[in-house]
Amino acid sequence: MSFSRHRLREAAFQTLFALDSAPEMDRYPIFAEVLELNKNEAVPTFAAGLVDGVIANQASLDEKIASHLAPGWTLDRVARPNVIILRLALFELMQQAAPAPVVINEALQLTSTFSDDKSKAFVNGVLGNFVPAE
Repeated sequence: MSFSRHRLREAAFQTLFALDSAPEMDRYPIFAEVLELNKNEAVPTFAAGLVDGVIANQASLDEKIASHLAPGWTLDRVARPNVIILRLALFELMQQAAPAPVVINEALQLTSTFSDDKSKAFVNGVLGNFVPAE
């Protein structure tokens, strides 16, 4: 089955969100349910790479994100969906596999789908700190 990159980012977000509350879970069943995969279908490499990369780099991603929060704010104060979207987007920005505007736009679309409109400005503001001005 073929999926758009947007759909794979959604699946990566949903998988990371599930793993955030139950880190001991196996990733495949989550992906399989989210993407409606058959038993013998492999998880698309792009989505698996995003999830594995975010998990492997979570501590450094969180540190970078926290350094750009308002004074007195910690990651614990930020809504979980927003933290996960920021981790996912920052990991993608670090990989430089897609142009920064595309990554940020995708993050804002995820925010619209999985968070609220007020969060879009927050996510955009934090991610803007990681993109050099042109």
